[in-house]
Amino acid sequence: MVLDADFLAKLERLTLLSKQIHRGATSGERRSSRWGHSVEFADYKTYSVGDDFRYVDWNIFGRLERLFLKLFLEEEDLHVYILIDTSASMNFGTPTKLEYAAKIAAALAYISLVNLDRVSVATFNAKLVRMIPPVRGKGQIFRILKELEQLEPKDGTNLHRAAADYSLRIKRTGVALLISDFLDPQGYQMALKRFLHRNFEVFTIHLLSPEEINPTVTGDLKLTDAETGETCEISTGERTLNAYRRTVQAFCNEIESYCRKRGIRHIRATTNIPFEDLILNYLRHRNFVR
Repeated sequence: MVLDADFLAKLERLTLLSKQIHRGATSGERRSSRWGHSVEFADYKTYSVGDDFRYVDWNIFGRLERLFLKLFLEEEDLHVYILIDTSASMNFGTPTKLEYAAKIAAALAYISLVNLDRVSVATFNAKLVRMIPPVRGKGQIFRILKELEQLEPKDGTNLHRAAADYSLRIKRTGVALLISDFLDPQGYQMALKRFLHRNFEVFTIHLLSPEEINPTVTGDLKLTDAETGETCEISTGERTLNAYRRTVQAFCNEIESYCRKRGIRHIRATTNIPFEDLILNYLRHRNFVR
């Protein structure tokens, strides 16, 4: 996978928009809720026995004869966990949903790495397939790109199982960004609840192909489920297609409503959206990046 150099330069001006404060491991680019000793002054606190005298404001002591400590806001790195659905249903469309998802993951990973966030990328289908431990620094994008080039769509989907396994493996909370078509017979709700219960800030990208939303094929068809292999024969006309479109729209609306009520940032995208436009405009307008 190759990302154009001009496009990368545009990505370097963006930041993943995290609304929460997460406790990171080392000094980074994000403002923390902890009081530290950086160069950015925040407030004063009354001196208590055991506090470090190096941070006493002696000018205030000279005026008031009382001891106050200077407080500063510490900067921390954000942990960004990107999860990509690699189930067989993602192998659909031109480009396939998986190819498009990999590019989204690469762009968001690069944005985060440029901002000194720690980034982990994981893939899943019916289970957690692959996980890159959190890495930091712009140069790590080559490791992530190499992994993304090797993605293979196969097997069924079990969002909850993958989310449960993944959330137990990671030590720190942060942003959990899920890219999927959400075509899971068991549903998506328990997976999202799993991350919310662990105090993750959850982002979801619901990715579909245009043909899935608005199919045009009619006549006698034999359909095969990409994940189970089950087949069925149907006859389709405009009435059947309209019923299908209403069902898909209801499904998409349900996911969007579920996420909105729980503070999950959610977008639905189709693979025919020009990729740069999706990242540089659409995600910005939906407050994923700024």
